[in-house]
Amino acid sequence: MKKIMLLFGVIGMTFSVNAQIQTPQPSLFSKVEQTVGLTEVSLEYSRPNMRGRTIFGDLVPYGRVWRLGANANTKITFSTNVTVGGKELKAGTYALFAIPNENNWDVVFYSSAENWGAPQELDESKIAAKVKVETYKLPMDIETFTMSFDDLSSTGATLGMMWANVYAGVKFEVPTDKIVAASIDKVMNGPGAGDYYAAAVYYFQEDKDINQAKTWMDKAMSMIPKPAFYQLRQQSLIYAKAGDKKGAIELAKKSLKASEEAGNLDYIKMNKDSLKEWGAK
Repeated sequence: MKKIMLLFGVIGMTFSVNAQIQTPQPSLFSKVEQTVGLTEVSLEYSRPNMRGRTIFGDLVPYGRVWRLGANANTKITFSTNVTVGGKELKAGTYALFAIPNENNWDVVFYSSAENWGAPQELDESKIAAKVKVETYKLPMDIETFTMSFDDLSSTGATLGMMWANVYAGVKFEVPTDKIVAASIDKVMNGPGAGDYYAAAVYYFQEDKDINQAKTWMDKAMSMIPKPAFYQLRQQSLIYAKAGDKKGAIELAKKSLKASEEAGNLDYIKMNKDSLKEWGAK
């Protein structure tokens, strides 16, 4: 939105009026979101128009860094690590720049994404990946600069860029197979101690099946080499609620000893209170 100041002159006096007039930017902002395999990818950029101008080799000179759009930096964000041009990029946000030539472009993924526009010279230490891509002539002119996710598959996609009669695309790969394999291994190996513990505490707190909570808590504790005082405390409360006062007292004594060793006064008091309530000798 632009603020327009109007100046008026009346009998030798000049005063100003601030008018809150909304006008569109010449290069409109766009945000594109795309799931590629199991990776979330988002793209933010501004879209200039040709407006009768010669674009490549003139408005966008050959051999110089271009911000791939207009206004603020064009930015791409990956939710997982990805591979571009054989190089792994960590999950995160990158500025995108290009160095156009007549038959190819160098496309740069830049670790510093908060600049406004392209720097005159790129800092080599901030270049996360640099890929040379071939350009293709289109049979028609594209009036508005356009970026898209093309050739989608479960393992990757192509970041497409079109303007005037030129198309360029950068392929990137996503670690779908690695993520799926890890998920399969986790499921096939069964829940971990943390899963059983969290499920047991939830059932206890929400007044659900307390015997199921007791079973899950026993399973969790059997998988933990040295349970912490707060974990033993939760187990004792579940035992007490399940009607196993003898087991609850035994566990509360263990939690009390561990909390004394840890110097946790709150848990020392809570365990002593529970032991008294449960009739411990």
